[in-house]
Amino acid sequence: MSKIITSFLELKSYCESQNYKGWDPYDGLNSKVFNSLPLKHWDLARLAWIQGFKRSPINFRKLLLVPKQYNAKGIGLFLSGYCNLYKIAENGNNSFGSKEELFAKIVEMSNLLIKLQTKGYSGACWGYNFDWQARRLFLFPKYTPTVVATTFCASALFEAYEITKNKEYLEVALSSAKFVVNDLSRTPHNNGFLFSYSPLNGNNTVYNASLLGAKLLSIVYKYTKNNTYKELAYKAILAACEGQEKDGSWIYGLLPVQSWKDSFHTGYNLDAIQYYQDNTGDKTFTENIKKGFQYYIDNFFENDGTPKYYHNKTYPIDIHCPGQLAVTLATCNEFKNHSKLADKVMLWTIHNMQNKKGYFYYQLKQGVSSKISYMRWSNAFMFNALSNYLLQKEVN
Repeated sequence: MSKIITSFLELKSYCESQNYKGWDPYDGLNSKVFNSLPLKHWDLARLAWIQGFKRSPINFRKLLLVPKQYNAKGIGLFLSGYCNLYKIAENGNNSFGSKEELFAKIVEMSNLLIKLQTKGYSGACWGYNFDWQARRLFLFPKYTPTVVATTFCASALFEAYEITKNKEYLEVALSSAKFVVNDLSRTPHNNGFLFSYSPLNGNNTVYNASLLGAKLLSIVYKYTKNNTYKELAYKAILAACEGQEKDGSWIYGLLPVQSWKDSFHTGYNLDAIQYYQDNTGDKTFTENIKKGFQYYIDNFFENDGTPKYYHNKTYPIDIHCPGQLAVTLATCNEFKNHSKLADKVMLWTIHNMQNKKGYFYYQLKQGVSSKISYMRWSNAFMFNALSNYLLQKEVN
């Protein structure tokens, strides 16, 4: 436990020293060099440029003038993490800061998150701070809102409201339901539908993205008792649960190229369905959670704590794979039952994926690994993950 506490304090110190700004695996199109070239108008060049940055074990961002910036989802993860630390401090444990210090951080992160909103939609929503070429299908301009970023950000504001009682945080978070309902498309699937990833066309086939929309609507339902939100959340979850395989697993998405099964997106799915049940009182999907959770635990972690990316293949080991475990255990009220697994996975991750400067690596591969520090993908994600782990250790 002391090693994990030390690890978290080193990560916390690193992220605070960077003022929560950093690079991202997908931020290659922010390069001032690339944007000075005519290649920026060619979709294949944009795709190759992004993939080159993402896959390279060498970080060329400083050389090619990619600035460190805030990422809204990253700030949402930090905010959720500070809310967890505040709850630890409420128990009298000031190892990670006093209540007053942590309260101030929650206010700081919440206000920043509100400033990072993408304007022009039906409700509060958030996107990423970089252009993103999705294969050759379409270009997501920077700050295009997504259901993933919006759910992480709005959920964090709900947590901040519960601590600060600042009604602005609540009002902004509640309004995000209007973005989900009015600005995202719905594609019929099974006896329900899938929410689209963003308001843009052509991204409506992914289970975890749709379920995150349902998660957000279920949280808003808890505050508003608006049955429309509950009914829409139910339909999105029904579609995903009817698509769940007999062994409890989910494929990533409906397209032929999306047929893999991976660790952290399975965790996202379980979290979303559990949130729906906890916030609506509807226990329709209890068996789906039970089967899905057992599949998750049985297939994505080795006995020594090694986290696997795929159900049938270990590498690449992405930092999201160990990071999501503590969150899913906490959300599904399973931490006490699997605390030894959580300990082993966290210690393995610290030993194998944390730099002595405090930050966490992006991916370990069988060949040359990517040990670049990414603020949203690696550090904010592990900040939230470790804070969940530490909170669960405090209360269990």
